[in-house]
Amino acid sequence: MSDQFKAIVLNQEGENFSREVKSLDKSFLKHGDVTVKVDYSDLNFKDGMILKNGGRLVKEYPHIPGIDFSGTVIQSENPKFKEGDEVILTGFRVGEVFFGGFSQIAKVSGDFLVRKPDSLTSKQAMILGTAGLTSLMSVFAIQARESILLGEKVNDVLVTGATGGVGSLAVMALTKLGYNVTAVTGKVSKSDYLKSLGAKNIINRAEFDKDPRPIDKGLWDGIVDTVGGKILANAIAQTKSNGIIAVCGNANSNELNTNLLPFMLRGIKVWGMDSANCSIKRRDFIWGEASKLIDFDLIEKSVLTVSLEELVETYPKILKGEIAGRVLVDLNK
Repeated sequence: MSDQFKAIVLNQEGENFSREVKSLDKSFLKHGDVTVKVDYSDLNFKDGMILKNGGRLVKEYPHIPGIDFSGTVIQSENPKFKEGDEVILTGFRVGEVFFGGFSQIAKVSGDFLVRKPDSLTSKQAMILGTAGLTSLMSVFAIQARESILLGEKVNDVLVTGATGGVGSLAVMALTKLGYNVTAVTGKVSKSDYLKSLGAKNIINRAEFDKDPRPIDKGLWDGIVDTVGGKILANAIAQTKSNGIIAVCGNANSNELNTNLLPFMLRGIKVWGMDSANCSIKRRDFIWGEASKLIDFDLIEKSVLTVSLEELVETYPKILKGEIAGRVLVDLNK
């Protein structure tokens, strides 16, 4: 295999920030002990922020972004992996502190890698990516009311930001588990899409984007929240007794102005989803379960596949909320 490869390279000199696809040599890669031929990556909201201006996450330039990738090991100094192993990487600050997956070749620590299960293709792994891992973590958190906390059966689940990458996958997976899913979205034109994923009901986000009552009528056994702010505050007020709220995004706001009543009177639980740093053991479990909860034939209909060059033109759309579904980056395109 040639030592030359393509990658998106970010640079910053003073106030000038640049992003461009460049031809590089393997000697450019400076981190890790496992070298991977990357097949696919994807576009997450965090990637969009980094591609725009570093997102206050990148500390050293030049830099290769991309927080996710899947591919095949071509060289390893780590005893856990050997040439030919198919692997998945998400999180661990790859694409931020360490060079990432918007590159035909990546070099990372073997401690960050998960073996791809036989039940998934490399492409399917990146159709999910960080969004899918986060989404499925959230889904299993909702299910924990039954399986771990030995609570009553979950019936009604709310998903906010439902047309986004995390939200849309959560709608599908929660439906597969037999729950009644209500989707909150500002994109009412995407109602048919959400119903095709399994959503029983659609609510306009305007109904949640307002000052909440201290406590409201209990409607939801579980909530997957991807947006934060007033939408999350209203969702908390509407959570039933012993409900679980999986908090996994801040697309609307980092702020949360709420009160103690829903927690004291209803015993609800807010569970933060940290997919970037969760254990390899937990990742292995989630990737192994993914094919049971995701209908890839259906989800691929809403996947936009782009090259590295096309990604440079596409990324602003995710920051503007103009993307429904997932963006897959084909490193061989």
